[in-house]
Amino acid sequence: MGVNSHASRSFALRRLGEMFCGIENFRRARVSYSMKKNNSIKVPTGFLFSAVEAAVKKPGRKDLGLIFSECGAAVAGMFTTNRIKAAPVRLDMQRVRRGLGRAVIVNSGNANACTGPKGMRDARDMADSAANTLGVKPTDVFVCSTGVIGTPMPMQRILAAVPGLILGLPEGSIGDVAAAIMTTDTFPKLAAREVTLGGKTVTISGVCKGAGMISPTMATMLCFLMTDARVDHMTLKAALADAVAHSFNRISIDGDMSTNDTALILANGMAGNRAVAAGSRDYRVFSNALSEVADELATMIVKDGEGATKLVTVEVINARNEREALKGARAIADSLLVKTALYGNDANWGRLMAALGYAGILIREERVDISINGVAVAKSGMATGRDREANEALKAKEVRLVADLHLGKGRSMVLTCDLTEDYVKINAEYRT
Repeated sequence: MGVNSHASRSFALRRLGEMFCGIENFRRARVSYSMKKNNSIKVPTGFLFSAVEAAVKKPGRKDLGLIFSECGAAVAGMFTTNRIKAAPVRLDMQRVRRGLGRAVIVNSGNANACTGPKGMRDARDMADSAANTLGVKPTDVFVCSTGVIGTPMPMQRILAAVPGLILGLPEGSIGDVAAAIMTTDTFPKLAAREVTLGGKTVTISGVCKGAGMISPTMATMLCFLMTDARVDHMTLKAALADAVAHSFNRISIDGDMSTNDTALILANGMAGNRAVAAGSRDYRVFSNALSEVADELATMIVKDGEGATKLVTVEVINARNEREALKGARAIADSLLVKTALYGNDANWGRLMAALGYAGILIREERVDISINGVAVAKSGMATGRDREANEALKAKEVRLVADLHLGKGRSMVLTCDLTEDYVKINAEYRT
């Protein structure tokens, strides 16, 4: 933990002890401070935040963050389906099975992926260092990393920064964590909702990062969700899976899936509500609010797509079923030819038609209608002659593409963005 690790740890523990002994007074004082720092983003009761500079990739910014629950929390998570998984992902996949946790330590600048056995040791050391300083079990700490793949972690700098990370909990904010986990993001991403469960006000807040290497099938980025609702592990897992399925798994920026994609949710029960039971009215209220937070964060990711100038909604309707509608929408959303046409304000609807044709779904060319921002450009599989009008419609910052297959009642939607020269520049220079 560095040269002065023992002294720093002792001081940190004393500060934490003082903080938790007077937690009620501390919480009251912190509410207005936290709301001010986070531009009125409400945070759940019992969660503390901190961020410091560890110079993981380069100096000059906070790049190490911590989320800490004052008491034990139920935990659920979802992770990348990429066969190449970063060390923190593999560690968290093991720990999340317990369904319990207290903290998340996260760094930007280095993915700790493709780093071999040392990468796993480094991930554990990050968790152990935070756990020892906080005075909790190492298995109660989750680790996440984002950044360059294949580069060893600068563990000496990270471990030396941990005591300061813990000391910063009383004054830190969720906004600090949101900023610390950014890589090519241009703005921090936060969202929150309040709902009433069993007469108690419950808060759900979330923070995420992502602007590139975004493609569906869990979870497309790093996302940390927190709630003071009382929800058991299995119920929390079901709610998270549903929220992710209709938000993070329905966005695409570049068709690339990260090795580090992680979504974690912690529920500490400090709102004092009765336990949320699966299938109950409270569950529906909680699940809907969680989905709203996830959807808002997912939309922010697409708006912040690397080099993007347009937020694009792709909707396929009247497909044979929802599964085929989703496959069709994803094919359009992932098409580089579609994305470059959108950037050029070119209503080249033939590219949408071609994407539908290779999507692996039932399609009848003579039944397909396509519209671009409300302008019908194709009817029954043929041109309507309104391309110039559609070109003008494409100049909007938000674009809606709708393909009506006239084959059934299935419908689905994917959010994406256009593809610009800036995307190439950003990723050509990512490691420099």
